[in-house]
Amino acid sequence: MGNKTVRLTSHTGDVETAVRGLGWEWCVEDGCANYVPGEAVIVSEKEADALLDAADTLYDMMVQAVPDALPDAFLQVLGIPENLWPLVRQSWNDERHWHLYGRFDLAQTPEGPKLIEFNADTATSIPETAVVQWASLAAAGKKDANQYSGLYEALVEQFKSWRMLNDDLPPALLLTYIGASAEDETNCAIIAQAAREAGFDAHLCPIEDVTVSTEGAEKGVWAQVGAEQWQQFPFLFKLLPWEQIAWEEPELLESLTLLSRTRNVVIANPAYTLLFQSKGMLAWLWKAFPYHPLLLEADLEPLKGKYIRKPYFGREGQSVEVVDRVRVTKMEGEYDAQKQVYQRWCDLPEDGNNYQYQAGVFWAGEGCAIGFRREKGIITNLSQFVPHLVEG
Repeated sequence: MGNKTVRLTSHTGDVETAVRGLGWEWCVEDGCANYVPGEAVIVSEKEADALLDAADTLYDMMVQAVPDALPDAFLQVLGIPENLWPLVRQSWNDERHWHLYGRFDLAQTPEGPKLIEFNADTATSIPETAVVQWASLAAAGKKDANQYSGLYEALVEQFKSWRMLNDDLPPALLLTYIGASAEDETNCAIIAQAAREAGFDAHLCPIEDVTVSTEGAEKGVWAQVGAEQWQQFPFLFKLLPWEQIAWEEPELLESLTLLSRTRNVVIANPAYTLLFQSKGMLAWLWKAFPYHPLLLEADLEPLKGKYIRKPYFGREGQSVEVVDRVRVTKMEGEYDAQKQVYQRWCDLPEDGNNYQYQAGVFWAGEGCAIGFRREKGIITNLSQFVPHLVEG
């Protein structure tokens, strides 16, 4: 596949001031506005629609590809930790466990969008996609420009659905994150705002400050909401990866599985989203839908020609290796010992300065928002975020 050329336009302005002026000043903490590099990607309406449609189609394909009974052999192929199997199966078979959102990373090629991977469990880039790039229109004096940035509105609708499906539970929602990460806290803050708009009493709390009890009258998930004041939360959102909980906090996972089974708590994103998060799903999808135009060839064994090797549950571009008969590029990381999947290499679109662009397409019930990251090399969480404009 040849490279597709990226069209850019100047897109300058004081984005941080614009965000603060919109009342979202807390959203620019940790400098997320600095991701915007003074340019915007121009995409045609046809290209933008193709990206959103791809997210919808790929999500449906993933659901269709999952065997209803979730047999042991399937969970093993996807590398799901065994102590997570009961909660994966329970959440998959009970629609009250609602998948709020995820982000598809897609490559735009001359043949159309191609799936790179699906961040189904703990996708970030929410401030940039939902707020910062939208505010960038005002900062650049382009308030009438078209942009596909409807993530926030879609999250509100998803929370309304989740609340309705669990109307037997008080709508008290605890949003948890790793306390050392200001980025995660900001992502959770936007999600919390959407939840409040949907009728939830939402509270943010570092995961290390949460109390979980499985016995007696205090059975449930608790957090401190005031001086000597604790509250129980039947709804839990965790910006903490399921596989990390399974590997590093097995006692917490055992407690959450019990509380979920007894309806003391319902968790988002649900445990079954790890099926979609696993890079093993890329190979499973290729077998289920061989040569589908939205897919790149993927296998659990090395491919011929140029390919990229990825750890099943790698994050932020770590431990990724590009091979073309010999190693071309290797990103250092902590995931080398994990199971690996092998995916056909795909050239990303480039601009005139040799930046490569990856489209991040958010799914929240449907494809709802587009954002771009660019890098001279492998895309990571530190790559520049670039807003976009849609041309009719």
